[in-house]
Amino acid sequence: MDQSKRPIYLDYQATTPVDPRVVEAMLPYFTEHFGNPASNSHIYGNEALAAVEKSREILAKSIQAKSQEITFTSGATEAINLAIKGVAIANEKKGRHFITAATEHKAVLDCFAWLERNGYETTILPVDSGGLISIDDLKSAIRPDTVMISIMAANNEIGVLQPIEEIGGICREAGVYFMTDATQALGKIPINVQSQNIDLLAASAHKIYGPKGIGMLYVRRSNPKVQLVAQIDGGGHERGLRSGTLPTPQIVGFAKAVELANMEYKEETRRLMNLRNKLEAQIQNLIPSAILNGNRERRLPNNLNFSFPGVEAEALIASLVGKLAISSGSACTSAEIKPSHVLEGIGCSVSRARSSVRIGIGRFTTEEEIDQATDALRNEFQRLLTFSA
Repeated sequence: MDQSKRPIYLDYQATTPVDPRVVEAMLPYFTEHFGNPASNSHIYGNEALAAVEKSREILAKSIQAKSQEITFTSGATEAINLAIKGVAIANEKKGRHFITAATEHKAVLDCFAWLERNGYETTILPVDSGGLISIDDLKSAIRPDTVMISIMAANNEIGVLQPIEEIGGICREAGVYFMTDATQALGKIPINVQSQNIDLLAASAHKIYGPKGIGMLYVRRSNPKVQLVAQIDGGGHERGLRSGTLPTPQIVGFAKAVELANMEYKEETRRLMNLRNKLEAQIQNLIPSAILNGNRERRLPNNLNFSFPGVEAEALIASLVGKLAISSGSACTSAEIKPSHVLEGIGCSVSRARSSVRIGIGRFTTEEEIDQATDALRNEFQRLLTFSA
């Protein structure tokens, strides 16, 4: 397809294009420096190992961690599985109770279903109409046998930011591990595992203009030292936590993506918020019935989730397929034809949930595209509304 005729991409919560600067950093590690980082008997392996360890340091520094606390995985889903299942198995003598929220990513919720099937006890906290958990509910849910609390930093559908620093403080006081899924947050909001008392953190490169197929798990090594059991057996890579040959190009790309995000953070956040606020205002002006889902103030700078009453989201998305690339929610569960569990969690009716679309803007979104997107949304909404009347 002619690039000039491709639809405007507004699904940046699902994935992002790899930044050309990231591609440039990765390229030498496909051909020239192609060695296996575990082969330390020759220069090829040593070059790859040096690149991996430099990348590990960059990623650790970005969240105020130590480099040896970063474990590379195939993505955030694997990191989440390693964190939850690994901690559960390693800490059975301490307790068998785990806490999370109803609006977490399916990777977390499905791991909690695994916990239930394997004899552990779980508490799923509700959220308010804006998507935030109640701190009082969290405190009340903690028991003497609670091992871990897993609350995401930023929601992948409605962009809502949980008070992770306050949650981390509560966990530390209670002697409970605090895990956060930071997949949508890394590079978009400040993260400090020390001041926020985060013990485990999962993230992925492809949400921040890095390559797909690479993620990381931060695991605190002191005060407290997190105990967890590996979920993949093999050659004992990554200090025994995650066996498998390290993909040097992807790791280098992940680090470069984080480096760029941190370097351009202030300017890019301001630009994205201006574009997001403009898009929100235009939608609500041109489509007065549109309803913003999720907390308006505590939200990622590049996310909007709107319900368009009277029109099915799937019909709206289909009608825009040649003009806009948007989605109805989590790309990880898009094959499931049922209302979003996140929207149900914040109290949306089935009809409202089914009329909701997620709009994600990003590094390569322009102001002109925002105007074009608004016009396209209004025109197709009005056409479908008239058609369904």
